[in-house]
Amino acid sequence: MRILLVGINYAPDLVGVAKYNTELCESLVAEGHDVRVITAPPYYPAWRIPRGFRSWYFRSRKLNGVQVIRTPIYVPARPSGAKRLVHHASFALASAIPLVRTALSWRPDIMLSVAPSLTSAALVAAAARLTGAKSWLHVQDFEVDAAFDLGLLQNQRLRRLMLRAEARILKSFDRVSTISPQMLRRLKEKGIPQEKVREVRNWIDTGAITPGPATVNFRTELEIGEDDVVALYSGTMSNKQGLDLVVEAASVLEQSHPNVHFILAGEGPHKPRLLEMSQGRGNIHFLGVQPNDRFAALMASADIHLIPQRAEAADLVLPSKLGAIFSSGRPVVAMAGSGTGLADEVEGAGLVVPPGDANALAEAVRTLGEDEPLRNVLGKQGRTRALERWNRERIIHQWLREMLSIDDDSVRPQSSGGTQLQPEALLLPVKE
Repeated sequence: MRILLVGINYAPDLVGVAKYNTELCESLVAEGHDVRVITAPPYYPAWRIPRGFRSWYFRSRKLNGVQVIRTPIYVPARPSGAKRLVHHASFALASAIPLVRTALSWRPDIMLSVAPSLTSAALVAAAARLTGAKSWLHVQDFEVDAAFDLGLLQNQRLRRLMLRAEARILKSFDRVSTISPQMLRRLKEKGIPQEKVREVRNWIDTGAITPGPATVNFRTELEIGEDDVVALYSGTMSNKQGLDLVVEAASVLEQSHPNVHFILAGEGPHKPRLLEMSQGRGNIHFLGVQPNDRFAALMASADIHLIPQRAEAADLVLPSKLGAIFSSGRPVVAMAGSGTGLADEVEGAGLVVPPGDANALAEAVRTLGEDEPLRNVLGKQGRTRALERWNRERIIHQWLREMLSIDDDSVRPQSSGGTQLQPEALLLPVKE
């Protein structure tokens, strides 16, 4: 099959969506399929395009068998709600020409759009209809709901307009998938028919992240005792994570449990505030985003993993870090409301505390920190879940089965004459 993926994030971006887009495409190539990608230059998590990618040119090159076309994009240094809208709109506009040109000249069998960004998805569905390809939208998070529920945007009239546009876009695809049962339910609530929707969850390399000891001694680097308890958050530092509560929990435990240390690893627009809040506290440590060769060791360095989350983010996204946490064989403390997707996933493999309650978070960390047998039981259950529910090979093969089934339903329309748009007329300034 010929498969075209359109998504704003791709390697070497250090964000979960980029990882999954890249690994999916490279796995499809390994299975003998022809894959092309239209994406943006890397910019995350620094919200800055690296020097080697700064250009108004479209860039096309082959990476591990995948033809990757990068488009220009506006990247705000300090992303606000309005600036994020412009950011996504700039990708949609810049990707339109290579999208149409590739669709007409290459004639893909399946055109896969990954949200975020939803703004480019409408163009993907239209291009698929134009060329007779099957269209597929994969929803990693509900960006419209998140923008308003988390307070990034507040105009309710704009919200109604954007939700109507979202509904039209979702319904225009032949297939719509997402990553958890609760997010699947939300798709149905948005009016997507049962026969169109699929759950295709994210995955983790369970062979790379294991319950074994860390190969890099982060405790030595951070001057943490080998017998001390480490609670780790690793991921993006933005508003929806509720990381202020981790700092508050560390403050609660600083005097009563000096052997408990908190590590916050990652980057994001909220990190400067967290650093400021943590000044003078000896039990909070910060790291940057860790490269792949150190990430598994970082996960193994923790006794407890943390998933703080604001209540408003419930079922808008399932944190991609959850699979890696389970695979590490360590327990997790998650902030989630009862009945949410995150709470259901964590139950039995960690402790769930109410969102917004720093004292409850501190108490859960204290409980696990003082009970190593409980940590071992919960961590073992998490590892079992990683192997059963997050196995990369099994989920990649699910993608393949679904793509083959949707492609089997497709019959390309034959030309009935008349004037056709010629792809050669859509010229791009491309650098190889």
